[in-house]
Amino acid sequence: MDWGVTDLACRRGEAVVLAGLSFRVPAGRALILRGPNGAGKTTLLRTLAGLAPPAAGAVDAPADAFAYGAHADGLKGQLTVSENLLFWADAFGAGDVAAALGAFDLGALAHRRAADLSAGQKRRAGLARMLLTGRPVWLLDEPTVSLDAASVSRFAEAVRAHLAGGGSAVVATHVDMGLEGDALDLAPFAAGAAATGLAPDPFAEAVE
Repeated sequence: MDWGVTDLACRRGEAVVLAGLSFRVPAGRALILRGPNGAGKTTLLRTLAGLAPPAAGAVDAPADAFAYGAHADGLKGQLTVSENLLFWADAFGAGDVAAALGAFDLGALAHRRAADLSAGQKRRAGLARMLLTGRPVWLLDEPTVSLDAASVSRFAEAVRAHLAGGGSAVVATHVDMGLEGDALDLAPFAAGAAATGLAPDPFAEAVE
């Protein structure tokens, strides 16, 4: 599935932090987001995932096209690794839990509670969820944090397999994973509400 955005602006709280973004992501390709901390990488991913409405512009893709891998691992501590993955497989109605366990070398941890995992093990279990979504577009926010070199390699292989199957990905990372795609530096798209002329968030006062 090819998809993209047109003249997209993204808001963090009351402030518009990105404006004027337009890009296309073809099937089988990755878009690597670059920029310093605070550049808006997470804000863009959350907007694409539908967790925050665009301040302006449009996302040319159905909302159910996206699977979002955030900073949080999305695991319930009292459930085992297998139980967590079964939950996500049931929620999305797609995916093979055994294959996800194997892809991230989680077989030996399948019956361990998520609360008892190390940070790297939790990250691997959280990323294994992506294989169970059945969604064509993966949105990944610093996915390699807490991973050792071998786990980064496994994750990169999983993303490459997703791309080879016609999927696509948007990845905020500083690690070169050798993915087929392009890089997008967000620094030139930084903006404030005053500079863009966009109205402030009408819901901002309600959540302060």
